[in-house]
Amino acid sequence: MSPHEAHSGDDGKTSLLGEGRVPKYAPRIEALGALDEASSALGLARALSRSAQSISILIEVQRDLYAVMAEIAAAPGNANRFRTLEGGRLEWVEIQTDKLTARVPLPQDFIVPGDSPAGAALDLGRTFVRRAERRVAELLERREIENPLLLQYLNRLSSLCFALELVENQKAGNPTTLAKK
Repeated sequence: MSPHEAHSGDDGKTSLLGEGRVPKYAPRIEALGALDEASSALGLARALSRSAQSISILIEVQRDLYAVMAEIAAAPGNANRFRTLEGGRLEWVEIQTDKLTARVPLPQDFIVPGDSPAGAALDLGRTFVRRAERRVAELLERREIENPLLLQYLNRLSSLCFALELVENQKAGNPTTLAKK
């Protein structure tokens, strides 16, 4: 390609997996961006984590998020071909959350993020997961995607991120700061 030829994304559109191009501001692309942000923030959290268990859980979650992104990136006629996230993954997230919350005291109030580097990154990841959840809910409502498991997974994942934040704060030897004095 010569330097004067247009790159495929220079026209403000991007390709779906399969056939079709959509505007880069389309709700599907917004959802993919939110999922990508969530995975990146959780990657930062993984890099900062002190707990081997957190690291192991986070790499699994990042792989799950790529499966979610593939299904959402698929053109409507190809979604089944890219559907790899199964109900067992939802159960896995719930089991991990239960195991972690059995180990750390759960605060009775809202918390202020920032009690450890990994905990802060996990809270950032949690907020990105919540944004992705809202975007996926919109896609389901619009019937642009049809797999409700994606939304359920993201909902449970935000709880897992919160539990991991508490674990990382504890591992760093720092108490979790409550929002109320």
